[in-house]
Amino acid sequence: MKHYLSLIKFSHTIFALPFACIGFFLASSNKTINWSVFIYVILCMIFARSAAMAFNRYIDREIDKENKRTSLTREIPNGTISAKNALIFVVINCFLFIVTTYFINSICFKLSPLALLIILGYSYTKKFTALCHLVLGLGLALSPIGAYLAINETFHILPILFSISVLLWVAGFDIIYSLQDQEFDKQQKLHSIPVLLGKKKALKISQFLHIIVIGILLFIGYNFSFKEFYWIGFTIFSSLLFYQHTLVSENDLSKVNLAFFTTNGVASVIFGFFVIYDLLIN
Repeated sequence: MKHYLSLIKFSHTIFALPFACIGFFLASSNKTINWSVFIYVILCMIFARSAAMAFNRYIDREIDKENKRTSLTREIPNGTISAKNALIFVVINCFLFIVTTYFINSICFKLSPLALLIILGYSYTKKFTALCHLVLGLGLALSPIGAYLAINETFHILPILFSISVLLWVAGFDIIYSLQDQEFDKQQKLHSIPVLLGKKKALKISQFLHIIVIGILLFIGYNFSFKEFYWIGFTIFSSLLFYQHTLVSENDLSKVNLAFFTTNGVASVIFGFFVIYDLLIN
């Protein structure tokens, strides 16, 4: 079990999970909270992300084998998990995801194949477009909208705005992460923003995307009925976004993991906590 949890980097579920919870509690405002649906939403997050990560590892197995950074640490190239078993794991999680959406409501069930198409399709995008970071962001951005639909069954501008912020936030920090493999990706003819534009310009684009995220969250705070706890979460989240950009430069990538994993994970959890608390007390 621990090898499969490592295969899918289960701990990184924390990136999008707080935003899924925000979508759920947004939809539950002025309603009795349906905790059974909440559990289904969490399960959908786990199954969808597990399928996406395992599929990504399956598709990239030969690439990871050639990459010195991943050849010994990732489960398929080092032989801990076979490619066949990884693919079976993907199929099982896709099945569980669709079944779980069936128990939520009809719109979530009908949209579940589209969601899987997006999150699984990301694994192919690095082979032909530098916009792969945005596709990854889109996959995680489905979480606030999906959780909102689980309760309200209709689209609304607020969860869509949160989803756009997730899309750009994830794309921004994925650009930072991809800096580590710039030279390898060039050799393998893989696509990314660092490969296309170089490290310096890639970092500028990452910063620009995160500035837009902060602008969207400012807009949300000023134009919807959020109070002081939202602003506390916003301030901490924004500060951590700025902080991660002080950790990495084009000449020093030694703190990429700190910027990518720790800073963004903490930012997401704190922001989610304060936004949800604001929703519950107001």
